[in-house]
Order: sequence, then C-alpha cells, then structure tokens
Amino acid sequence: MIYLDNAATSWPKPEIVYRTMDEFIRGKGGNAGHGSHSMAVAAQKVIDETRLLTARFIAAPDMENIIFTLNCTDSIILALKGLLKAGDHVITSSLEHNAVMRPLHKLALAGVKFTQLPFSTQSGIPALKDIENAITPQTKMLIINHASNVTGSVQPIYQYGAIALKHNLIFLVDAAQSAGHLPINVIKDHVDLMSFSAHKGPFGPPGVGVLYINPRIHIDTLREGGTGTSSESSMQPDTLPAKYESGTLNTLGIAGLGAGLKFINSTGLDCIIRHSDYLMAVLKTGLRAIPGLTLYSPSGLCQQTPVVSFNLAGYQPSEVGVILDQAFDIKVRTGLHCAPDVHRGLGTFPKGTVRLSPGFFNTEKEIEFTLQSIHKLSEAKIK
Repeated sequence: MIYLDNAATSWPKPEIVYRTMDEFIRGKGGNAGHGSHSMAVAAQKVIDETRLLTARFIAAPDMENIIFTLNCTDSIILALKGLLKAGDHVITSSLEHNAVMRPLHKLALAGVKFTQLPFSTQSGIPALKDIENAITPQTKMLIINHASNVTGSVQPIYQYGAIALKHNLIFLVDAAQSAGHLPINVIKDHVDLMSFSAHKGPFGPPGVGVLYINPRIHIDTLREGGTGTSSESSMQPDTLPAKYESGTLNTLGIAGLGAGLKFINSTGLDCIIRHSDYLMAVLKTGLRAIPGLTLYSPSGLCQQTPVVSFNLAGYQPSEVGVILDQAFDIKVRTGLHCAPDVHRGLGTFPKGTVRLSPGFFNTEKEIEFTLQSIHKLSEAKIK
C-alpha cells in the first residue's frame, strides 16, 4: 500500500508517537490540572512539556500563548468569532480553506465584511499591492494560509506580516499545511495569530489543534467552564492558557503531538524538507511527462510544500482516485479538497483535481510506482 494523502493527515506516524501515546494512557492518564495526585500531576507535566515544544516549534517567546484546541478549524473559529464584530473588515485570499471561508460567510450575516483577493495563475499567490489596495479604515484583520492545500503554493507571510504591522492590522496565519514542512517564526514574520493541527506535518494524532496568540491580542472566549484554576470565581480566568482551555483537554492527543515534535527535532526539519523536495521533484518531473495530464503547478511558483494536483484527460478526478486505490493500492484524495475558491481560480470547479501529497515516510520507489500507475491510466485512454 502506498499512502499519498499526507495533506489530509500524515501516515504512518513515527514509532515514538505510537509508543508515547500507549505509555501515556497506561501510566499517566489522570486529569491534568484537576487534581494533585501523582497521575494528574504526570498528565500536567506532559501538557506543559508539549506546550513548550510547540512554542519553540514556531519560535513563540512564551509557552502560555500556545492554546490547545480541538483542531485547526476550531483554532480559526476562536480567532475569528472571538475578535470580529459588525462593521469590521477582513482581507483574505482565494487560496483559503473552508475552515476560514465558512466562518467568514457566517460572520458576514452579522455585519462583518471581507474582501477575497484572487491569486495569480503564474505565481500562485495574490499580489502584495492588491493587499495594500484593499485596506480600508474599517480593516481589522488580514487572514492568509501559509501554504495551499491544493497547489502547495507558499505565501510570503513575512511580507504580508510587514504590511499588517504597517497598517496596524491583526495578522492571522493558517499554517495547517506548512507546520512541519516549513520553518516558522511568528515574531520574525509579525504573526499575531497562527493555527495548525497536530495530525498533519507535526506527525501527531487527530483531535488536537494549536492557536498561537500574540500577547497584544485579546480574544473573547467562546467557551467557559472548569479550568482547574481560580475555581472560587464564577467568571472565566483571564490568564492564558486557561482562558481558552475549559474542560478536560485531549491529553492523550497532546502527548502524541509532543512526541511528533520530538521526532521533528531529532530528525531535523531541514532533513524532512530535503526529502520532501526530492520526492516532489521526481513526482512533478514524472507527471509532466504523462500524455493527457494537466498539472496545476504555477509556473512562477517560488516555493511549494509537498502537495500537487492534476487531472487526466478522459477521466473524472474521482475515477482516477478509485482506480489508483482499487487497482494499485495507492491512496490519494480527489475533489475540491474543502477549498472551492482555489478550484474556481484554477478552472477545475466543480469536479476538482486528483491530489498527491507525499510524506516523510514515502520513498522514491513508491513515487516511481505511482507515476507508472498513472501512466497506465493515460495509455488506456489513448488506446
């Protein structure tokens, strides 16, 4: 079996993740922050360690500004609905995932306005001048994904962050597709809010999200409840991270995230990136040589995460996915990938594309077999 759907969730996980989660649930599975006995304390130590690892992972200066959520979407919802009010204006791009666009469309019903900038079919990203031109006196926030989950195009968040800083805008970065694939430094890039999930690039399990909150940003809470701190008060604590972490956290998942980050640290992010870049070079070169295949990779793309989309003449994307799965045991994703506006810009709406997203544990041999399999599909239509 060849798994090429790492943009949806990474698989397999490093052995340290499996081992850590098993050891945690067997021996440290107390309720962190909700007791002083040894198991509760042990669980809290794991959370604290993972919070520190996560802060270092994105170069955040203080671990208390790392909030654990349900997933990346949950982090984005907290940021958007905890900050935006009627009359506010938001700038975003047509590269965004539904995790951003659906909350924005819901907020628009309550009076929040947003401008969605098109991306260039050559560069794969919006033009910097278009961002500045879209700013109005009511503009409060700039929301950008760091990397597209359809084309893998990487946006220059340092330059966007500089624009946001210049105009005193809140800068939110959706790093779902870049965390674990690109170096991240929230201070250098002037990022106020950053969201990502444990289960993709960081090699963790599903069910854990991260939201980094710059100390200057004050977000209203969407949930209130038990935090294990200030229990004598009827009001939600105002200190981080407790302010946004009501109830029992997914401590097992957080332990897995910590193990995934340790794997990245021990392996080296540079090593992971080099391997991904090599596999992508082999993959894109091979795809371009297949007759009848359209590759959706902007010609002027400067940087790309390990994600590539294509269509094959004579086939619907869904057909290609089914054949690759059932005939060749290759796991890919097809359709709109929860990013319909990207496909409108690419001209692939409403059918979408076939998406291949190799991961660290894929091999060159697997990529070559995948290319041979797609070539066989092409030949079948030509004949």
